[in-house]
Amino acid sequence: MKILDWYIIRKFLGTYVFAIALILAITVMFDINEKLDAFLKAPLKATVFDYFLNFLPYFANQFSPLFTFIAVIFFTSKLADNSEIIAMLSTGMSYRRLLRPYMVSATVIAAATYILSAYIIPPANIKRIEYTNTYVKNKRVDYGTNIQLQVAKGEIAYMSRYDNNNKTGYKFSLESFKDKKLVSRLTAQTIRWDTLHRWTVRDYMIRDFDDHKEKIRRGARLDTVIPIEPRDFLISKNDHETMTSPALREYISRQKERGVANIKSFEIENHKRYAMTAAAFILTVIGMSLSSRKIKGGMGVNIGIGLVLSFSYILFMTVTSTFAVSGYTSPMVAMWIPNILYTIIAIFLYYKVSHQ
Repeated sequence: MKILDWYIIRKFLGTYVFAIALILAITVMFDINEKLDAFLKAPLKATVFDYFLNFLPYFANQFSPLFTFIAVIFFTSKLADNSEIIAMLSTGMSYRRLLRPYMVSATVIAAATYILSAYIIPPANIKRIEYTNTYVKNKRVDYGTNIQLQVAKGEIAYMSRYDNNNKTGYKFSLESFKDKKLVSRLTAQTIRWDTLHRWTVRDYMIRDFDDHKEKIRRGARLDTVIPIEPRDFLISKNDHETMTSPALREYISRQKERGVANIKSFEIENHKRYAMTAAAFILTVIGMSLSSRKIKGGMGVNIGIGLVLSFSYILFMTVTSTFAVSGYTSPMVAMWIPNILYTIIAIFLYYKVSHQ
């Protein structure tokens, strides 16, 4: 790393931070205007610390590829207009060598993006979403009907209805199978969630089947450990945003084993975190290739092209995610299609500019 490399890195990261700060300031103004009624009725402390303190990093991270691209386009176009890039290349520096500080900067941004999205923002989203559910619009799912899922191998649970407000399920049954034969069946009028994996059933009956014999047990109350919890079947719109990546992967694996189908949003979120991390490198190469040469029209044309490409990338990722939700493709393919396409564009542009 030489002085020139540090110069480009400072320009890149400085412009990136400035762009984020500028966009966030504008976003806060629009958000306050949109949710003013909710902010007026909510406590000021909750608005500042529970909402905005968690909303700002969430928003910044969601649009990190856009900020990365704009930063590269902006400061590289300025370097080109000042003939600084021409001076660098005239010393014998190749485009490949010139790209090195850009990729170092992209690595810093990619690492920060992944750490934020995988470990820091999800716990913060819990407070942000709770605030919006309380004061803006409640999107929690507090009720479920006809709930059926596999709680363990050979064990199927069913509830006619579950009310999360009083943590109670109604008309509960738990059936155990061995070699596809029913060996035990527990039924209860109600089942109440207490603590982690602890449920209390009331007015229950247990029927054990042994060949042609049947043993029946009844009782008023029974504390039992069943490896399910309400969030396994009460899935709200933003639940996938509140889980760290290890917790998200564990949840997806557990739900697949139970035969739960409504986990597309969780799978999309899991792959999106990796895809957005890779996008920092792809968009950096595209931005550097587009703006490293002087063109007629100057910086404005480069910024215009950059905005079109960056917004089209975000739009493309949104569109392909709907394909995964609709079942037209897998979540992994849906999230990586934009990266694959823009990688091809990046290679083409880099080859073109480096051979001029």
